[in-house]
Amino acid sequence: MLNALTKQVLKLHQKMTLTYVILAQSISAILRIWKSLNLSVSWEPNSLYVDRSSRSPYEKVYKVREKNRRIGLGLMGIHAWLLQRGYQYNVVPELHEWLKVYEYESERAANEHCDHLYISKPVAYRAIAPTGTIGILAGTTTGIEPLFAVAYKRRYLTNGTKWKHEFVIDSTADLLIKQYGINPNHIETAYGLSTNYEQRIKFQADIQDYVDMSISSTINLPQWGSKANNESQVERFANVLALYAPRLRGFTCYPDGSRGGQPLTEVPYEEALKHKGITFEENVDRACTSGVCGV
Repeated sequence: MLNALTKQVLKLHQKMTLTYVILAQSISAILRIWKSLNLSVSWEPNSLYVDRSSRSPYEKVYKVREKNRRIGLGLMGIHAWLLQRGYQYNVVPELHEWLKVYEYESERAANEHCDHLYISKPVAYRAIAPTGTIGILAGTTTGIEPLFAVAYKRRYLTNGTKWKHEFVIDSTADLLIKQYGINPNHIETAYGLSTNYEQRIKFQADIQDYVDMSISSTINLPQWGSKANNESQVERFANVLALYAPRLRGFTCYPDGSRGGQPLTEVPYEEALKHKGITFEENVDRACTSGVCGV
């Protein structure tokens, strides 16, 4: 079975439970000292064992689980954590230190809990899912992803015939700007980093060094046929990917515009601020409800 959240291949009849530590909020609201991080990471693996007494559809699942038990302690809010400290989107030495605690404590606490319950220890402990909706609800950045965009134009179809759009300031970006005084023009985004894909790939590889299962991350690329993404750039991209591939457990990329009627497009922060709260109706052919007519 393929777990789409983390591209983690599970054996037949196997189960895996996921949970997350919100790194940015843990730092700002709870984890002020190292001991606090240890307590948080130690508690999370224990919470993953709620499936010990959970019902499974048939007996084979129980047997496979005992032999190949997996938990998936993940992280989110990593980019927000970096921004709070004035860092760029890189795995800086301070983050390496926190990741070491995440790696060590997730295994120590899980194994200790297994011994207490007289159950088999996990064959793997950590996996980072995309946490898209969960990240929005938590008010932080998702998984290991950089902020998608500080501000963007959101297109949507109404009544099946009319395209409209509005300008949106990302809620997490808005919080970081107001609470930490971060200059919106200095925030690296998935869009902005699309021309520097090596930075994104290296970041994923650096995090993967501490994660024994998969990381779900989509690396944005410029539109195909543009100056930064065309036939002449394919070999360079392949060489960069090959450089980091031995350290990765999966890789996904998305060239801008690949999806017809792409709903989100990055816009300058000042433009979104100026038009915030206004809904615009687009002059699109009535028969062209897909938004990609003529392509």
